[in-house]
Amino acid sequence: MKINHNIGPSGVNPYKRQMSTPDAAANAANKKADKVEISSTAKEMQQLSHLSVQRQQKVEELKLQVENGMYKINPKETAKGILAFYQKKD
Repeated sequence: MKINHNIGPSGVNPYKRQMSTPDAAANAANKKADKVEISSTAKEMQQLSHLSVQRQQKVEELKLQVENGMYKINPKETAKGILAFYQKKD
């Protein structure tokens, strides 16, 4: 019985021989470059910067109310918001 062993560098990585051919280099050069496309929804979100200004104004108003002790929490609205949040996750 004869057992052939691949001894030496040829048996270590058989794929290396395939990559060293000129055709493989030409195929690698012909591959398309990576491309990123931003969806129309994402573009719309980028243009909604006026909402961030309105949000910042609301945050400032709430900070002043909390600092002055004028901020009142509505427990029913808070509970509704919590329930709505967890019902959306399911």
